[in-house]
Amino acid sequence: MAQHDFTLLAVPVFSPLCNLGFALRREVFVIEQNVPQELEHDADDMTAAHIVGIFDGAVVAAARILFKPEHAKIGRVAIAASHRGKGLGARLIEFAVQVAGENGQPRCYLESQSDKTGFYARLGFVAFGDQFMDAGIPHLKMKNY
Repeated sequence: MAQHDFTLLAVPVFSPLCNLGFALRREVFVIEQNVPQELEHDADDMTAAHIVGIFDGAVVAAARILFKPEHAKIGRVAIAASHRGKGLGARLIEFAVQVAGENGQPRCYLESQSDKTGFYARLGFVAFGDQFMDAGIPHLKMKNY
């Protein structure tokens, strides 16, 4: 798979592409990871900046950014199972950091599932604080500042 065929876009909430991103999030979090549906979508989806990654006409990556005074919080990062391990997640996070910076917030924060902290560390994020549970999954806070 050539990465040049992967397109990243910021999309409006509830637009057709964003809705496909929501469907991917449901597939990854609710179906694969057994996160309760009521925890997967929340009020923050209404105010977040949403990003989708498209490959061969299909949405295969999604994330959202919440803009806070102290940082941009990247979350709900999802890659379709069929497209993992191909560098698309790194491109998604790099794009999210770029979008945050373009919107005036160069400081980014996220809450990584504990088994994925190495991935984010390779992209410049540093873990801090104690491990905590979210939706029954161990997490660590990480920041790039």
